[in-house]
Amino acid sequence: MLQSSLDQPLMAPLRSPGRKGLSVAGYGIGTALMMVTPLLVFVPAALFSCGLRYGRKAAWGALAIAAAVGSVYFAQVGAISPREAALMSWSSFLGMLLAIGVPSVAALPLLERREKFGTVLAFALIASVIGLATTEAVMQSAAGFSPFDAQVAEAKKTAAGMLEVYRKANISGDFVSGMELWMDRVLFVVPAWLVVDAALIFILSLMMLGRVKAWKAFTNGAGVAAADEGRVYLLRNFALPEWVLFAFVFSGLTPIASGMLQKIAANVLAVLVFLFVLQGLAIFRSMLVAAGAGVVATVLGFTLLAFLSMTGIGLLLLGVAGLFDSFFDFRHIKRKDGSHESHSD
Repeated sequence: MLQSSLDQPLMAPLRSPGRKGLSVAGYGIGTALMMVTPLLVFVPAALFSCGLRYGRKAAWGALAIAAAVGSVYFAQVGAISPREAALMSWSSFLGMLLAIGVPSVAALPLLERREKFGTVLAFALIASVIGLATTEAVMQSAAGFSPFDAQVAEAKKTAAGMLEVYRKANISGDFVSGMELWMDRVLFVVPAWLVVDAALIFILSLMMLGRVKAWKAFTNGAGVAAADEGRVYLLRNFALPEWVLFAFVFSGLTPIASGMLQKIAANVLAVLVFLFVLQGLAIFRSMLVAAGAGVVATVLGFTLLAFLSMTGIGLLLLGVAGLFDSFFDFRHIKRKDGSHESHSD
């Protein structure tokens, strides 16, 4: 039973246990198929939908079915692959389950309470970090294999190949030296890129959930209040919890710390930079909506932003806006919130 914005219970349609079981099995099989295709980005959306329609137990059941079906596939892949490749495949599968699947189902109570976009994402990312650490620990203890070390080694190999291409092309030595320094810094925050990947997956799925809920309410004539229930998870409403600022203060230790503390602080900083840029993008989108920008004006606005981002200015402005949004609340603009508001983000 879900709670509507009008404080009236919304009863899920009655279904026989058999039909419900088939639907949950369908969600599980579909989730497993998504895990082995580029549709991985919508795995949380599938689990969100299952949980909101049939309950949390059903979502856990769908995830268990996905784990069983996926394990059959990866067992077949592992049987015909070299040992290291097979272990990496199993690591990826376990990581998807623990860093994407489990956090998605665990976040269902927040979705049922319609917690803010940023709050849900922050919870999912913390759970995802725990899932990634658990994956590393399980693979090391069970097979003596480190997925993280394997990814770092592959990243170093790719970076070395790129530098060799630059050298053979007789590109300026200063440029190659600068690229080498930049790649060293990128390799230093490999864990952060894994978390950023997880963040993109959760963000896209939450946005899909918001668009579907808002559009259904809008087309069914449920009214503006009901449509607003879905708008919670549109890009324009993304705002990080205020406690994230404390994490940003901690990340300021990066230049003065050393050893493991410096590595942790640097990776936290890299993730926060991405999130603040994203929050700045949400502010930009909300201002376009508040200004009543149509499709053409919106496209022109994002095109200009993309051009500025290529020069670095756009990303800097977005990051600064996202960082200081907690202090200035850039989206707090008095306007009429009508049902004519666009559903595209």
